[in-house]
Amino acid sequence: MKILIAGSSGLIGSALIPVLKAQGHQVVRLVRRKADAEEGVASWNPAAGQLDPNAFEGVNAVVNLAGESIAAARWTSERKARLRDSRVQGTKLLSETLARLANPPEVLVSASAVGYYGSRGDEVMSEEKPPGAGFLPEVCVAWEAATEPARQRGVRVINLRIGMVLSGEGGALQPMASAFRMGVGGKLGDGRQFMGWITNDDLTRAILHVIVNTSFHGPVNAVAPNPVPNKEFTESLGKVLRRPAVFSMPAFVVRLAFGEMADALLLASARVEPARLLAGGFTFQYPELEGALRHVLGKSQG
Repeated sequence: MKILIAGSSGLIGSALIPVLKAQGHQVVRLVRRKADAEEGVASWNPAAGQLDPNAFEGVNAVVNLAGESIAAARWTSERKARLRDSRVQGTKLLSETLARLANPPEVLVSASAVGYYGSRGDEVMSEEKPPGAGFLPEVCVAWEAATEPARQRGVRVINLRIGMVLSGEGGALQPMASAFRMGVGGKLGDGRQFMGWITNDDLTRAILHVIVNTSFHGPVNAVAPNPVPNKEFTESLGKVLRRPAVFSMPAFVVRLAFGEMADALLLASARVEPARLLAGGFTFQYPELEGALRHVLGKSQG
């Protein structure tokens, strides 16, 4: 297949491209800089609404991973607007461009997030559950709605609701592991909030799985089948790194340190299950947390 990827330089895209190429697929990277006739590279400018339809010539599938890091900085009004626009504007531009093509790609896999569900305690979240309340659910609803022009055109659209991505190359796990290595790792708040997670390896495999299996459409939870409370996550991470998990951060301290992001992201509980992936025949290589952490951090048992 010929697969176009937006957001190719991020944590997920950087892992996905070599996997696709190893399987013989041709990759086109959609980038914000000027492409200068580079092979396998096309340019776009979501903020300006610029995207050359010729970039989709012969493309079978589009993977949209574009969006600024949700936890890279404290949320201000300006920061929240950028987080929303970087997701919704680009997705809308991609989708509207696909809708105008005479021969659009067969499938669009567009990132979303488990933030769609908001904070729901220990209630199990399958794809049929309604969105939660607050900034992140509102962003995710708009993000997914931005794919509607492509869906109306007849493109098979998958909205991939991605959990915390575990990788040794960066992402949310890196600062957590660093804290443990310095001896200050531990739970956040009461530690009872559920965390939906997935290894980057399983995520890249899941993306290819939903591309090639035509039964997938609509929302798909991209999380491992065993979400865990924050306390259990931190204890497992401490065990893998051979560091104690005794340094807890009370909820009020988390709120002082991170502001609005604290309740929306760090203290929120979403017990998300990958119901559609499992029903669609996907097999996780790393379904259990400790094994997943050992894999991504290169820590063998014993």
